[in-house]
Amino acid sequence: MLIVGLTGGIATGKSTASQVFKARGIPVIDADVIAHQIMEPGEVSYNLILQQFGDDVLHKDSKAIDRGKLGSIVFNDSDKRQALNRCTHPYVRRRILYQLLGCYLRGYPMCVLDVPLLFESGMDKMCGKVAVVSCTGDRQIVRLMDRNGFSKEEAEARIKSQMPIAEKERRATRVLDNNGDLAELERQVDDLVERWTPSMLRTWGALLAPIGVIASLPFARWSTFGLGTLCTCASWVAGSFFIS
Repeated sequence: MLIVGLTGGIATGKSTASQVFKARGIPVIDADVIAHQIMEPGEVSYNLILQQFGDDVLHKDSKAIDRGKLGSIVFNDSDKRQALNRCTHPYVRRRILYQLLGCYLRGYPMCVLDVPLLFESGMDKMCGKVAVVSCTGDRQIVRLMDRNGFSKEEAEARIKSQMPIAEKERRATRVLDNNGDLAELERQVDDLVERWTPSMLRTWGALLAPIGVIASLPFARWSTFGLGTLCTCASWVAGSFFIS
């Protein structure tokens, strides 16, 4: 199974591209959705956040965490931002791995890992290929002002707080240009899916390879053939996550 990392800058249109992938039947694991889930009351991350930041980060009329309030606390404070990351990142990664395993076992040839901070978190190392959704800085500012009600200065500050989009483009396998309309973005996604989707032979071969690993274990110690089979199947399992 090929894992495609999907990322971009704030307001470049990553979420729109993610919806296009879903519409094409490609499973999408959304790190933002998982981040919301682990902050629900009763979750480990929820309790860790309250221990770190206190009840002030809760909504006044409920026990839910006010993500906007929490975001404003950590936005200009790197120490508090790192503390928040320690409360959330390990649990986000764990759920991502569970969902990736589920996609693999269901025989999907490709899965999209939608992570805003893909490079910053090091999760790009989990991906066989990376697509970055990009647009001009002026478009980012206009979209942020329209979508979030930011002033121009606030929008610029949010953009500058992230890794430069040019650096993300440099590290990408492919850049999806989102300066046009939705139809143009859909065309680019369709082309990416057509070019990157592994063949069914490779997909099912990788899915069945673990059975070969288990079956060859009893013979690996006494037979060159058994050892060779074990190594071949193990390599296929590992390689299936980084099919090029």
